[in-house]
Amino acid sequence: MSLQPRPEIRALKISEHGGLDYSELETLGLSPNELIDFSVSSNPNGPPPGIMSKTRDVKIARYPDSGANELRRGLSQKLGVQPRNILIGSGSTELIRLAALAYLGKDDRAMIIEPTFGEYEVACNIMGASIVRQRLAEEDGFTLDINKTRELIQRHSPRVIFICNPNNPTGNYIGQEEFNRLLAAAGDSLVILDEAYIVFVEHAWFSPAMVEGNNLLLLRSMTKDYTLAGLRLGYAIAGDEIIDSLRRVCPPWNVNTVAQEAAIFALQQDEFLKRSRVMVARGKNYLVRQLTRLGLRCLPSEAHYFLVEVGDAADFRQRLLKKKILVRDCTSFGLPRHIRIAPRGLKLCRQLVAAIKEVEREKRNAG
Repeated sequence: MSLQPRPEIRALKISEHGGLDYSELETLGLSPNELIDFSVSSNPNGPPPGIMSKTRDVKIARYPDSGANELRRGLSQKLGVQPRNILIGSGSTELIRLAALAYLGKDDRAMIIEPTFGEYEVACNIMGASIVRQRLAEEDGFTLDINKTRELIQRHSPRVIFICNPNNPTGNYIGQEEFNRLLAAAGDSLVILDEAYIVFVEHAWFSPAMVEGNNLLLLRSMTKDYTLAGLRLGYAIAGDEIIDSLRRVCPPWNVNTVAQEAAIFALQQDEFLKRSRVMVARGKNYLVRQLTRLGLRCLPSEAHYFLVEVGDAADFRQRLLKKKILVRDCTSFGLPRHIRIAPRGLKLCRQLVAAIKEVEREKRNAG
């Protein structure tokens, strides 16, 4: 076949993610309903109660509101920013790609601080941009060296800088003072601050107040906050010109009517989010305590998810999967000795600990 896509697409490597791999489960003869999933870092409480009845009578024969106006007004009231400074996306991943489409071209430079979410690199590669990497070291606790970051920005003048905060998968969180220093060094670069997991960070600083007058694009995920992964929901916050640029490349009707209605309902569930934060904190503390007692090294994290050093992450994941428990193998992040765990309720966390004890026993017996 002589017809070929652009060279960037032919060479494109798809990013790996947590969650269920339905083809893998089919091969193993497992049903998705059998698994306990600790690999996805969404709210473990599930969607807010009542959300299904709220969306039951949605008029799916009509096109959705392409501007998601009611949802943007709800977010505006909650966040204290103007509706015109908000763009709704079909998950934050769509917004990442829209930003790359709007601001990156062939041979532009984009900066990525690693290890981090793989979709930043995919979006850059789709557009043919070259990547400047700052690789954080495990021996330094994956802590950001802000002086090194500023040096790289000054040397390479990237058009776009991606920052995940709290970072996925490490859970490290950049404080406001450090971020201000980075933003000041960025100059004319577009800084994309991905706060997909911000709702689970205790004492997080308020970033939406910074978008006015800065080349700053905030990304957030209602998928993670309210367990709406099947509906795909994210939003961007930025100044007028940046949001206008994203709107120009955004497909019409990109967020379906059911997702919009569910999100409008979810925004009113403040008590649900408070309970969820308590639940994940309790689950995380329990798991870190128990896994540390088993001799496993749990890395510090300011998010609810955390890394665990297990030796061979791919093997460890497969052993747990056979026990119908799923964790995130972090090999795709360049961390082949680590898994990432996102806590669930205490009952399920206890099942995970019991399964890990079995895995450790099996490994000792096999050795």
